[in-house]
Amino acid sequence: MIELESPVERVILVGAQIKGPNGRNNGNGSSAAPAPSRSQVMGEHLEELERLADTAGAVVVGQLTQQIDRPNPATYLGKGKIEELSQAIVDTGATLVIFDDELTPAQGKNVEDATGQRVMDRAELILDIFATRARSSEARMQVELAQLQYMLPRLTRMWTHLEKFRGGIGVRGPGETQLETDRRLINNRIKLLRQRLQDVQKSREVQRTSRKGEFRASLVGYTNAGKSSVLRSLSGSGSIVVEDRLFATLDPLTREVQLADNSSILLTDTVGFIRKLPHHLVASFRATLEEVGEADLLLHVIDISHPAWDEQRTVVEGVLGEIGAGGKPVLNVFNKIDLVSEGDLIGLESSIRNLLPDSVFVSAAVRGGLDPLQRALLSAIRARMPITEIRVPVTAGKLLAEVHREAEVIDQMHEGDELVLHARMNASIAGRLRKAGAAVGPSEG
Repeated sequence: MIELESPVERVILVGAQIKGPNGRNNGNGSSAAPAPSRSQVMGEHLEELERLADTAGAVVVGQLTQQIDRPNPATYLGKGKIEELSQAIVDTGATLVIFDDELTPAQGKNVEDATGQRVMDRAELILDIFATRARSSEARMQVELAQLQYMLPRLTRMWTHLEKFRGGIGVRGPGETQLETDRRLINNRIKLLRQRLQDVQKSREVQRTSRKGEFRASLVGYTNAGKSSVLRSLSGSGSIVVEDRLFATLDPLTREVQLADNSSILLTDTVGFIRKLPHHLVASFRATLEEVGEADLLLHVIDISHPAWDEQRTVVEGVLGEIGAGGKPVLNVFNKIDLVSEGDLIGLESSIRNLLPDSVFVSAAVRGGLDPLQRALLSAIRARMPITEIRVPVTAGKLLAEVHREAEVIDQMHEGDELVLHARMNASIAGRLRKAGAAVGPSEG
């Protein structure tokens, strides 16, 4: 029998925290949540790394941590810890080592040489997960571009089987030639992918132009904060996939959401963010993330039940700033309140409102749990739609019905042979009513 199943990787996770005030996340920097200790921060980071490894299909068989003053330029960890790592690989039968921080090409190669096993860093693991999760042709192109950019400076490490070839007259081997060939092929592929993604970007611009009159909101947030659950609950679309896994959504998904008083919005779900998100990945997904930059309002979904929610919030804000969306209007949507005890929730709400006044507290998992978000969205729509005066002939029954169907009518009264209505509506509806024969203008009241 020939087994076609891929072997399951046995993984050892490695985390190293920098000592001193400039070390990795010594606190949240806010009064809404208590600052965690160094050991808690390390534990949370490795727990997230373990979830990433599980998403990629690996089994974690061990962990190794170290407090360091600064990364060792050669092996990231100290010499003693590298020896301890080598022994742990023997004891556990590990086939892969994953570092929580990004390694330089030289560090990765040196650790592989010292331990005899393959080494990955957090960035490479995230890229691998994105590659398996990509469904649309656009997402696959974006992930491939990021992978090629990550791979380019690491080609020498990948061609270790050519080390037997040595230089010298008459004995020069194909090693360097093959590396140069690969570099040229990869650079050509990167150029092609960038051109194709530019075409996708132009197509998206056309789509956005056609939706210019609509109120648009984008869901942003840390991965697994519940963005897809919020979109499915608000839109009522059962086709939206919801999974309790990291990076369940890569492709942007837009649905129309009906609110009260004939109001509606276009709501877009976007890819989730994560701490230490690879820079190449953010750059590759820039065309997709432009949906965020074009939105009228960002709904920052935050998992209030997660102990590190404040750090996650800061990570998302950092990525938004990197893609040029840092100045957009934001409504903080604290999700999963059903997972927090009532006593803890009262204290959290009070402290959060002091820090972040523009916040709502919701649950996408319970009936009526998104009502506060719907009310906030309705207020946001009303704020950008001034009251308009519409004059319709009394005999134009169809036109009057369209006004009531498409706009939020506040009042109406008779003036001679006309009906005068005051209503809220967007520019596209106003344009359609003008074409149909209604007199539409700003309200004097």
